[in-house]
Amino acid sequence: MLDVNEQVAGALLRSARVRSGLSQRAFADLIGVAQPTLSAYESGHRQPTLPTLMKMLAGAGFELRLEVVERDTHDAVLAEWESSLDDATRDRLRRQGYRLVTDAA
Repeated sequence: MLDVNEQVAGALLRSARVRSGLSQRAFADLIGVAQPTLSAYESGHRQPTLPTLMKMLAGAGFELRLEVVERDTHDAVLAEWESSLDDATRDRLRRQGYRLVTDAA
């Protein structure tokens, strides 16, 4: 099973291709890579470098924008709070329709 981080570049390339309305072969030709290489990128079996990914997306008329932001610790804070609750309280919250962070783990 592929790690989610191994699927990011492929998902971005696939999104650009679909938004362009192109087949894999046509998109590969447009961005200057072989179709099997694009397929490997899209499936997460190969990873382009960040500069290569940005060049491929730019070749298709898209721009990859990155932003550095403070880490979101929201789920960790909620998980810590939820762990402080007794079982009855957690069960009551679930019955009321709340989805607990610790249930997703």
